[in-house]
Amino acid sequence: MNQSNSPAEKAAQPSEQGAAPKTGPGPNVVQAPSAKTSLRPPARPAGIRTRHVLIALSFVIWVILPVVVSGGYLYTVARDQYASHVGFSVRTEEIGSAIELLGGITELSGSSSSDTDILYEFIQSPQIVRAVHDQLDMARIYQRSGDPVFTLGDDTRIEALLSYWQRMVKIFYDRSSGLVEIRVLAFEPQDARAVAEVVFAESSNMINQLSAIARADAMRYAEEELARAEDRLKVSNRSLTSFRNRTQIVDPAADVQGQMGLLNSLSAQMAEAQIELELLLDNANESDPRVNQANRKIAAIQKLINEERSAFGGASGVSGVQQYSELIEEYQALELERQFAEKSYLSALAARDVALAEAQRQSRYLATHISPTLAETAEYPQRELLLLMISGFLLLSWSVLVMVYYSLRDRR
Repeated sequence: MNQSNSPAEKAAQPSEQGAAPKTGPGPNVVQAPSAKTSLRPPARPAGIRTRHVLIALSFVIWVILPVVVSGGYLYTVARDQYASHVGFSVRTEEIGSAIELLGGITELSGSSSSDTDILYEFIQSPQIVRAVHDQLDMARIYQRSGDPVFTLGDDTRIEALLSYWQRMVKIFYDRSSGLVEIRVLAFEPQDARAVAEVVFAESSNMINQLSAIARADAMRYAEEELARAEDRLKVSNRSLTSFRNRTQIVDPAADVQGQMGLLNSLSAQMAEAQIELELLLDNANESDPRVNQANRKIAAIQKLINEERSAFGGASGVSGVQQYSELIEEYQALELERQFAEKSYLSALAARDVALAEAQRQSRYLATHISPTLAETAEYPQRELLLLMISGFLLLSWSVLVMVYYSLRDRR
């Protein structure tokens, strides 16, 4: 058999042998590729470049150095701070009457959320800062040399004091229970407790002022209503007195009853006189003196009846001819107004008495559950926590900047 191959077949034979290993009963043998096959050059070993040095340097400048400086300041320069705690709540006490106490329907005490909200804002206001500064001198308490971060600066105007006050005094307010707890920081434990005591005293004064204002408002409204009712009663009494002086009649209804009784009596006398006259005429003539006397008696009684009827139909002392019916109508209107005014006055007087009793029964006060404490150990500033927060913030910001740098670099 001819063993000669063409040059092309010879060139293809090594690659075929390299691609398919020889199979057989012996072990598999993989033939190495031919030296003529092309290979990629190996990657060069990674080296430290300029950007790596700059990133490491930025980490030192941005993170390590500030953390070291902050730690050195916190542990060597920052002054120790002592905390004083005071806790209280606003209570409203209502002492009921004896009947209410026996019935068990009175509420002896309760919390007032609206007053607590007012107190919460008051403790953060310039008013209490000025009160503390006037009583204790905040510059003496909070100004220290060598610690410009945690101490009060040279500016002692009310705006600067208020800003520093909000750093050193923290309020914790539980709206569900109405409990308020205040933490006061100072560089001496006695100063911290003194500030806490002033805060509690001023808060108590504010609650007392709110109570006084509420009582004054309630009493003022009741007094104003009573004054209006009293003026109305005076006007109605003066109108009724003027009517009586003008008509010379105290009570037209009673006067009518009196005149009606007199007319009835005269009418009865008239009837008797006429009966007597008729009896005389049966036994005597008209020239009899007894008949003349009976006629004169009848005439006199008739004259009285006419006069009384004339007085009943009109009265002197008033403008024009005013009938009794008009007088009675006017009198009834004046009397009705007087009765209404009197009832209004009695109601206003009772309301004033009730307001006075309520003002005396209700009392707002501060109930302390934590008296101002005196610290023995400086718990602030919390150096470990502050240093951890500073480190975390610096590391996070540095990482973000590095990621932004590599993102911009990869896009180029």
